[in-house]
Amino acid sequence: MSGPPKILVFDSGLGGLTVFSEIAKLRPGADYVYCADDAGFPYGAWKEPELVDRVVDVIGARIEADRPDMVVIACNTASTLVLPDLRTRWPEIPFVGTVPAIKPAAEGSRSRMISVLATPGTVKRDYTQNLIAQFAAHCRVNLVGSTRLARLAEDYMQHGVARDEEISEEIAPCFETRGEARTDAIVLACTHYPLLIDSFRRLAPWSATWVDPAPAIARRADQLLFERFGAETRIGAPPHGRAVFTSGRAPEESLRETLYRYGLLTT
Repeated sequence: MSGPPKILVFDSGLGGLTVFSEIAKLRPGADYVYCADDAGFPYGAWKEPELVDRVVDVIGARIEADRPDMVVIACNTASTLVLPDLRTRWPEIPFVGTVPAIKPAAEGSRSRMISVLATPGTVKRDYTQNLIAQFAAHCRVNLVGSTRLARLAEDYMQHGVARDEEISEEIAPCFETRGEARTDAIVLACTHYPLLIDSFRRLAPWSATWVDPAPAIARRADQLLFERFGAETRIGAPPHGRAVFTSGRAPEESLRETLYRYGLLTT
């Protein structure tokens, strides 16, 4: 290896920063490219065949431009649809996807009542149903498809404003009671949602565990990097990299400052 491994982190917008930050904690010495498909955001409005083509095209362009050693799809919607196509097209590149953290939520729930907070597309996918059948058959699983939370999280990152009333409306269906039992674990099945975790905790009607998949995704990426490159980039300076946006629009100053705090420069 002539230099540090290059890792491409991809999302429909800024939600993938929650995954990027966890990977960077484990691999600060890697070289990062963060790609936000803001021209295609939000993915919930796309039909599945068109979205598959869209993601494959965007990822393909970044692979050609950046020659990454690994690609992390930090988006549940894209991962549940596109990973097989990506792995077939580029078998030489390891792809790490994002799936709803249903298994750890079910394992940690004492009430055996969990909710999966996701985009409508992720809620209806067979992939999600299979995870429930495999890992949470002993639980009451409440699927909550939010149409607004990803946009609210994106707006929060862009402008720093959390809209409490709208956030409350979106998370309220996650909280159920059944006799004396009530929901005690909520799967954040969209990488945008942890960006609003402080608001979720503050606005929740009672305390629950919010299950963020990002640490597990980072551990998987670290494992694959270790197999290919060893432990070298587990140490190093604070993470550095570039953020690119498919729209070509320059981020506003507040967002540039936020990205800089993550260790990313804009181009």
